[in-house]
Amino acid sequence: MNSEAVVTPRPEKASQRRSFRLPREIGILGALLLMLLVLTICIPQFRDIQNLTNITRNFSFVGIVAMGMTCVILTGGIDLSVGSVWGMTAVVVAYLLTHGWPVPLAILVSLLAASGIGLLNGLCITQLKMSPFVPTLATLAIARSFALIVTHGRPISIFGDEYQSFLWIGGGDIFGIPNPFIIFCIVGVFFWILLSRTVWGRYVYAVGGNERTARLTGLRVDRLKIIVYILSALVAGIAGLTQYSYLSSVTADLGTGEELAVIAATVIGGANLAGGEGTILGTIIGAIILEVLRNGLLLFGIDPYWQGVFVGAVIILAVSIDYFRKLLRHD
Repeated sequence: MNSEAVVTPRPEKASQRRSFRLPREIGILGALLLMLLVLTICIPQFRDIQNLTNITRNFSFVGIVAMGMTCVILTGGIDLSVGSVWGMTAVVVAYLLTHGWPVPLAILVSLLAASGIGLLNGLCITQLKMSPFVPTLATLAIARSFALIVTHGRPISIFGDEYQSFLWIGGGDIFGIPNPFIIFCIVGVFFWILLSRTVWGRYVYAVGGNERTARLTGLRVDRLKIIVYILSALVAGIAGLTQYSYLSSVTADLGTGEELAVIAATVIGGANLAGGEGTILGTIIGAIILEVLRNGLLLFGIDPYWQGVFVGAVIILAVSIDYFRKLLRHD
């Protein structure tokens, strides 16, 4: 064999290829900016302050829950119960308030009820070795049925001065910024620090990347998963009571189908349903994209029944962008 015929890659070019890595969020951020630009130019009403305020309030509810879902998906799991927990928590706090409970205690008990659903999911997955799909689908039905039992299918509304402190949580604002958006930002900072600035966050990624290896290295995988599902249910509860505070009335179907929007926000944000990949920033952008898309479709006068088609198209587009980003990274 002629040794001169053997061609070796030039080190400097290999180094250049390795250094050319597109940030995970760059594609979806670009898509969001393009959407905002088009809507701002084509629809003057879109840039109206009241409309922008409504957008920030509306994506906050889904965004809050999507951050907890991100943690679940990072471990390779899924939580189908968040929409029902969302509604159940709102019903529980409504029932307690209308029966004379103090606001702080009613909020605490309702969030404990939500966390209990998360604990049940986590125990079924870790101790009974169930697939995450099974217990979370079961608790989806349980939480929704419990909400129906409490309400008997009728709305629970609260009015009057004695409820003003609670109604301010979702319906008030600070310096013109809606409180749901402020809560969304606080939750976002919490989860960003948790996942990117703590050892526990690295453990979450490790479990999703390779659970077997994580166990062999001594990580308490079961305990971590239980905490993740509790967090997911807890933030769903926070979204539920915040939205109820904004609406001042709740029915048992509050949050129905929202688990799909939550999962869509995480997928659009770049989370890998197989686990180990995803960021809170990406999830935040994904939640904003969903609400901007919904708002834009309404302003364009498009039939609301078409929203699912457009959301599905955006999900496919986002996953495709992530696929090509990975190709560029590995070439």
